[in-house]
Amino acid sequence: MAHIVVLGAGLGGIAAAYDLRAALGTDHRITVVGDGPFFNFTPSNPWIAVGWRKPEQIRVALEGPLGKHDIAFKPVPAQSVQPGDKRLVLVDGQVIDYDYLVITSGPRLAFDEVAGLGPDGGFTQSVCTGPHAEHAWEAYQAFLNHPGPVVVGAVQGASCYGPAYEFAMIVDADLRRRKLRDLVPMTFVTAEPYIGHMGLGGIGDSKGMLEAALRQRDIRWITNAKVTSIDAHMVKVDEMDDQGHVHRSHELPQAYAMFIPAFTGVPALRGVEGLTNPRGFVVIDKHQRNPTFPEVFAAGVCVAIPPVEATPVPTGAPKTGFMIESMVGAIVANIKSALDGRPPEAEATWNAVCLADMGDTGAAFVALPQIPPRNVVWIKEGKWVRLAKAAFEKYFLNKVRTGNTHPVIETYVLKLLGIHPLKGERAAK
Repeated sequence: MAHIVVLGAGLGGIAAAYDLRAALGTDHRITVVGDGPFFNFTPSNPWIAVGWRKPEQIRVALEGPLGKHDIAFKPVPAQSVQPGDKRLVLVDGQVIDYDYLVITSGPRLAFDEVAGLGPDGGFTQSVCTGPHAEHAWEAYQAFLNHPGPVVVGAVQGASCYGPAYEFAMIVDADLRRRKLRDLVPMTFVTAEPYIGHMGLGGIGDSKGMLEAALRQRDIRWITNAKVTSIDAHMVKVDEMDDQGHVHRSHELPQAYAMFIPAFTGVPALRGVEGLTNPRGFVVIDKHQRNPTFPEVFAAGVCVAIPPVEATPVPTGAPKTGFMIESMVGAIVANIKSALDGRPPEAEATWNAVCLADMGDTGAAFVALPQIPPRNVVWIKEGKWVRLAKAAFEKYFLNKVRTGNTHPVIETYVLKLLGIHPLKGERAAK
């Protein structure tokens, strides 16, 4: 009997745990290690931050659902990963030995890389975690009593641009509904070289579509932006030219600000030679497996993916929910192969698929593959995207509560797009 440990209880971790149980049956032990007792549906955090969702609507206590599927759960963060000894040490001193480790830990939020950034000791809000989104909602309610300039964006080194665009347009829509928009100048600040770059070199005419969306909503923007410091009343930004030199500097008044930070690997992973790169992201091969420690697999934001292209201000490549599902599928197939004595064959597609709420409408972006040139580039705008995102929220939360591993919605969407979640002959069966 093998012991498989999943480090991380987010989108990737929960999907991996349930899919492993479905694929392997009850012959092997599975343990999930999470940072606290709850699963939080991260894509809905922007809705939490403006009061369009309540925290309990997107949160699930994990012990019961996992237990029903004979999956052990440790709601305690990891202190260190020791792949040479096939061991995890938790912050409370517990030691967990494993035969296979699946790392889906998500990122560390590098607020410390910009002075004044972040909700903990800083002057900006975040929608990257459930608690941060709740804090953002508290700050937003206070802001509504004293409205003023809003600054939203993603700082240098960020790799997750979709939520920044979403939040800017959601706030715009919410303020219009409250008849306060005329009191609130809004500026979008991003490290991207142009609007709609998304860390992907653009997706079709994402530049034109998103510029038009911002312009329609009276949201100014600054691209090639390096945020230098933030205080309670001001965001200071250096706008760089194409050679990476300061073109002009801006001082943006703010009464409310939300920024996506750069990411690093979580502390338990950083500095582990052979496992992670200098930023603490897990190095993997085409089978989602670490080359130095082949019993370690990884999926999601914790994975090392180089930028799609060099940009004047550093930008990272995003890892979208569909890409994470594809990575998880490859991991499950390859662990099953290893247990059956066969070499790994499954590969994730690493395609980018994003459903974004734009406040009163929505936008769907598809890039197959993620890195250009691409076989498929697909952009659609409409209210149906908002409905599709809400439907996926309900579907995935039901999956967490029940352990249902039949991806009805994903399968339907993939068939519409004409793609498979995995590469190779085995994946197509």
